Amino acid sequence: MQNQDKILISACLLGQPVRYDGNGKLLSHELIHFLKSEDRLIPICPEVMAGFDTPRPRAEIQDTKSGEDVLLGTGRILDDIKEDVTDLFISGAEIALEIAQEHNCKYALLTEKSPSCGSTFIYDGSFSGTTHKGMGVASALLIQAGIQVFSSDNVEELAAILNINLES
Repeated sequence: MQNQDKILISACLLGQPVRYDGNGKLLSHELIHFLKSEDRLIPICPEVMAGFDTPRPRAEIQDTKSGEDVLLGTGRILDDIKEDVTDLFISGAEIALEIAQEHNCKYALLTEKSPSCGSTFIYDGSFSGTTHKGMGVASALLIQAGIQVFSSDNVEELAAILNINLES
């Protein structure tokens, strides 16, 4: 019998126009279609839930730090007009965690490189397009709470954990 857990997912991966530029980042993958058909996806956008507008200025965790640093108070997030938006990112991460816990989500599929949702790589804070190993604030908080986070680049790993065979 297949696992019927609800999966937290970045709303932009479902095509919702919640990204900083007002667009979605639709992830067209068989697993997404399958989980959607079974009503197992819980869409979130930590930034929008925290009160950010769409579109909004780009934001990056500064000084090649990561979401863990932000949660510890040693990292800051600035947008590209130099406004400190750290507290809003933390608030969005906390809301995402509350939603995950309300739905008993054990897994999350989140957008890579984002200062909220990145789980493997995030932008380095220079607004130059350069990335480094690290995770965003929401990913870090979810992982600290025991929720397994998967990158939008590693959907097959989530399918394997869920024991869903998409080839049949």
